[in-house]
Amino acid sequence: MPTLFITPEPDLEDQHVIAEIHDVRAELADVLRVPKRWNGLLRRTSTARAIQGSNTIEGYSVSEEDAVAAVDDEPPLTADEATWMEIVGYRRVLTYVLNVATEPGFVIDEAVLRSMHFMLLDHDLSKTPGRYRTNEIFVRDGQRGVNVYEGPDGDAVPGLMRALSNSLMTPSSDDPLVRGAMAHLNLVMIHPFRDGNGRMARALQTMVLAQDQVVEPTFSSIEEWLGNNTQGYYDVLAATGQGSWQPENDATLWVKFNLRAHHMQAQTMRRRFDEAEQQWRRLDELLQAHRLSDRIGAALFDALLGLRVTRPSYVKLTGLDERTATRDLVHAADLGLLDARGERRGRHYVAGKPLQRIRGDLRAERQPLDDPYPTLIGEIRRALP
Repeated sequence: MPTLFITPEPDLEDQHVIAEIHDVRAELADVLRVPKRWNGLLRRTSTARAIQGSNTIEGYSVSEEDAVAAVDDEPPLTADEATWMEIVGYRRVLTYVLNVATEPGFVIDEAVLRSMHFMLLDHDLSKTPGRYRTNEIFVRDGQRGVNVYEGPDGDAVPGLMRALSNSLMTPSSDDPLVRGAMAHLNLVMIHPFRDGNGRMARALQTMVLAQDQVVEPTFSSIEEWLGNNTQGYYDVLAATGQGSWQPENDATLWVKFNLRAHHMQAQTMRRRFDEAEQQWRRLDELLQAHRLSDRIGAALFDALLGLRVTRPSYVKLTGLDERTATRDLVHAADLGLLDARGERRGRHYVAGKPLQRIRGDLRAERQPLDDPYPTLIGEIRRALP
């Protein structure tokens, strides 16, 4: 059986961090069990941020508004066609992950992984979606003009992927957070496909976490955090891989980096949940003061999050007909709650001054996140080849 990276034994510090992550995730799960007006809206934006984050790492950058448009199956506002095809492909993969991985008895095997890869890249058959590579592969640093990683020989890929698939289907006592991190590491280091390996590895990690069934995978993914910390992500992969396929290398820094990401992302989600409660209280005050229907609250909430509100997105959120939706948005703009921008097809709405004040008040009250591994980034940099 081909050798994969071995899971390091969590030390006392890791065990403490893991326990804290699970405590926060349990809190989030408790909140989600009680229906809230903002549950679906935060779920939607969290999925969009995961799509945005994972694709940004690969150079496919889109605005948060376009990422939300992808979730809503709406056309983009600014993304070019080539980028949009990549975003839509990843949306399909993530939708699959979020909807099937939580099913009892679901297993992650080679067929699942190859199907996910096909969903990701079926818009470009030249990249052989769903098929393993047969040739050598390198990861290149475009800025420095050098190869920074060489994957295993193409002949070794089928055996390595069978080993990875078997490991994913074998019961383990490893914590799901660690198990997901190691699945991510092994797939990205095997680099089994001609393209899309990073996104596949991150989607696989989310899929492993989804099987844990503690909190919805939408709120347990670290793809957003990785997208916002791309250099650290590249650095820890380089420090672990040391330039080529070397599964005997120590994966301790990699696991700690992932646990740090989970801890920071869980804190972020807890803060968003708390802020959502406060936002809706403030929105209710505005709705009552202006004698507005509760339905416009969805549009105001999106604007509070910094998103552009369009008529199609508002129709999708509320189920209204287009005429009523237009009337609602224009009235909110007349009251100053929304600020209209653009003309005709480009017409959209952003937060007006009352919403900007709410956003500013909440941001001013934010406390910095607690870093569970304050020295880790320095350790990773010292380990770089």
